[in-house]
Amino acid sequence: METFSNHFEKLNWNQIKSDIYSKTEEDVRQALIKPKRNLEDFQALISPAAAPFLEEMAQMSRALTQKRFGKALRMYIPIYLSNECQNICTYCGFSMDNKIPRKTLSDEEIIKEAEIVKSMGYDHILLVTGEANKTVGIDYFVNAIRLLKPYFSQISIEVQPMDQVEYEILNKEGVYAVLVYQETYKEDDYKLHHPKGKKSNFQYRLQTPDRLGKAGIHKIGLGVLYGLEDWRVDTYMCAEHLDYLEKTYWKTHYAISFPRLRPCAGGIDLKSNMTDRELVQLICAYRLLNEELELSMSTRESEKFRNNIVQLGITSISADSKTDPGGYANPQVNLEQFEIDDKRSTATFIDVIKKQGYEPVFKDWDSSLMSAE
Repeated sequence: METFSNHFEKLNWNQIKSDIYSKTEEDVRQALIKPKRNLEDFQALISPAAAPFLEEMAQMSRALTQKRFGKALRMYIPIYLSNECQNICTYCGFSMDNKIPRKTLSDEEIIKEAEIVKSMGYDHILLVTGEANKTVGIDYFVNAIRLLKPYFSQISIEVQPMDQVEYEILNKEGVYAVLVYQETYKEDDYKLHHPKGKKSNFQYRLQTPDRLGKAGIHKIGLGVLYGLEDWRVDTYMCAEHLDYLEKTYWKTHYAISFPRLRPCAGGIDLKSNMTDRELVQLICAYRLLNEELELSMSTRESEKFRNNIVQLGITSISADSKTDPGGYANPQVNLEQFEIDDKRSTATFIDVIKKQGYEPVFKDWDSSLMSAE
């Protein structure tokens, strides 16, 4: 069966790295003047040669985003259901080898989290768990979704990769989007970061978006974890993945997230450091490649960075996040996956958004956007 794996086999990490780093300022200029850019242009826009063009890229990204999405910024918030995990991941606070207290929320605790988050104004939530399919498998997810549907109009999930039939079940239950990050596309080193557990199966994870597309999930979220490997090459691999998916599952909508490694229990040192300017460059490059793409930003980033990125291409952003199960009801319990950086309240961040002339949106605006296409 044809999947992205067939295309991925033709991609050579070292050759792509050489191509990106050999791009010139003239390559960047040519990419910027095009009305529509391709993957080779994307290489130029994420290359070191594009650094002097950052202001021009930012202005173009702002204009393209406003053209497609207006000045609306969709607000979402994560609800962590469990920190139990059967994997060892070298960079994650939930990793099985970390000696931390483990917790999976009960029905009553799930409802309590929902009530608190709803009182904060949120209507779009992202359910997150560790990867422990025996404890938090499909039955747990179906139950949680049914508990939460009376509170929220949009429920997305970021959990372990599953089989197509399980995604079909979640689709019928009304799951709006599924986020699955490859972490890194460098297959040789992937095993070093995921030495034990189901997540160590590189190909199964790589083929997850194909299973989502076949299951008819409305939106698929992609991304890599910046800090594991060379961010430019990993980013390009992810763009290749996105390009394949858009052509293969053309009815599906897509989102890209930009998680940079944050401190956590048992965390590793960064192999590839990405500066704030480089992250802005990357966000703008994605917007210049694809006007339709949803670009999402979490509270991993600092207050200053998030303030400045509001106008540059991001369309979906979280605030007031807790990364531990039960964290909204019991904020003093330290079970978090990673340390968030921007700890401002929702009300404070909304004020920042409005002062920049943008409108925070808590309700679903996808339907109105799709009807205008």
